[in-house]
Amino acid sequence: MKHPRIAPLFALTLLYLPPGTPLTRADVRVIPGHGPVSSLEDVQAYLLMLKATRDAVANALKEGKTLEQMRQAKILNPWKKYSGDFISEDTFLETLYNSLTGQKNGRFIKHN
Repeated sequence: MKHPRIAPLFALTLLYLPPGTPLTRADVRVIPGHGPVSSLEDVQAYLLMLKATRDAVANALKEGKTLEQMRQAKILNPWKKYSGDFISEDTFLETLYNSLTGQKNGRFIKHN
């Protein structure tokens, strides 16, 4: 069976839609730039992970925790299954931290 291709912009749009938003057939396959071919449910689960990890880091920041304290506490451990070849848990944590704090240290964070 052939799977319909999804243009990259459309795939990015999916990330910002609430879970359950009917866009297309339920059996659609998403072809990402990194990682395996995915279903719409996979993309929605990934969106929930992005929101939850952002919230975890934001809450830690509100508690006054530093990046190093967050690393030591392994606050992203509940989402460890998303850590992999492309980006490690620590690198993702640092990316979220920098994004939420506006940190611009000029250092390039190399993904795997």
